[in-house]
Amino acid sequence: MEGQRVEVDGGIMEGGGQILRVSTALSCLLGLPLRVQKIRAGRSTPGLRPQHLSGLEMVRDLCDGHLEGAEIGSTEITFIPEKIRGGIHTADTKTAGSVCLLMQVSMPCVLFAASPSELRLKGGTNAEMAPQIDYTMMVFKPIVEKFGFKFDCDIKMRGYYPKGGGEVIVRMSPVKQLDPINLTDRGSVTKIYGRAFVAGVLPLKVAKDMAAAAVRCIRKEIRDLYVNIQPLQESRDQAFGNGSGIIIVAETSTGCLFAGSSLGKRGVNADKVGIEAAEVLLANLRHGGTVDEYLQDQLIIFMALANGISRIKTGPVTLHTQTAIHFAEQLAKAKFTVKKSEEEEDASKDAYIIECEGIGMANPHL
Repeated sequence: MEGQRVEVDGGIMEGGGQILRVSTALSCLLGLPLRVQKIRAGRSTPGLRPQHLSGLEMVRDLCDGHLEGAEIGSTEITFIPEKIRGGIHTADTKTAGSVCLLMQVSMPCVLFAASPSELRLKGGTNAEMAPQIDYTMMVFKPIVEKFGFKFDCDIKMRGYYPKGGGEVIVRMSPVKQLDPINLTDRGSVTKIYGRAFVAGVLPLKVAKDMAAAAVRCIRKEIRDLYVNIQPLQESRDQAFGNGSGIIIVAETSTGCLFAGSSLGKRGVNADKVGIEAAEVLLANLRHGGTVDEYLQDQLIIFMALANGISRIKTGPVTLHTQTAIHFAEQLAKAKFTVKKSEEEEDASKDAYIIECEGIGMANPHL
């Protein structure tokens, strides 16, 4: 097998945890032994962090694989995957490391398991530098399910920076193959809604201020739609520690979903947090794409595995997306093209079509 091992440079392009997630998931799915070097080489704290480690260990466990070099601060790992199995799999970052990122690495793998899976993921549910769990539920889930599978996500406990302590349970059944997707028609915005939350000791007024500031910001640009952002206090038995934040989702006539979100931080006033989320949403509505900048890269691995040609229209292609494409091509041998959208309505916009000929991965167990 030694000759078949795939070598990945963890320091190129995005140069962070994302390379690790994409390459280990594909290694696990394709049965390719993998070595990743220069992991997070350019980061202020190079090497594996607790969150990356728990993701790696989870993938190892769900395929009974062999993992070397997996410790905090390590910049090189070797992974030899075996057969993917269903059942109950647990991952705990023991920090505020994101449960959503744990889901990103494990979900593609268990789709091709022999039996249904339950993923018990512990860490931060609403953490910086990662999708919030509300984004995963409100935007990622309905869109990714267009690939022809369903999953169930149960938020047992919310966890925030720096304590973590959150837990979600994801349940899903395996598929024979994934269907390709075609998301090229954006339609018009029909609804804007969201949630502004506080947890722990923070007063509800903070959530109300975030929501009100966000609504005012959106109204300046979109006048004819009712913007429904609910301020809420997370219940004590479902939230660990203190936190606040907001997510706003726009839905279109063709079922496209876009989001803007932001988390409260010490010393940042609530209005500013609300406005930031609103501005991110508005920016994602201007480029004419059918997915927002956060969904782009999360769809690449599914497009690469699907049975047929997928197309998505996006705004400017992010570094994360370019990175995911690079490794999907290197490891899975999927074929991607990215070109400027030539449709008339996009002439003045920065819109692109990402097309992929998927490899038609088939589940060997079904």
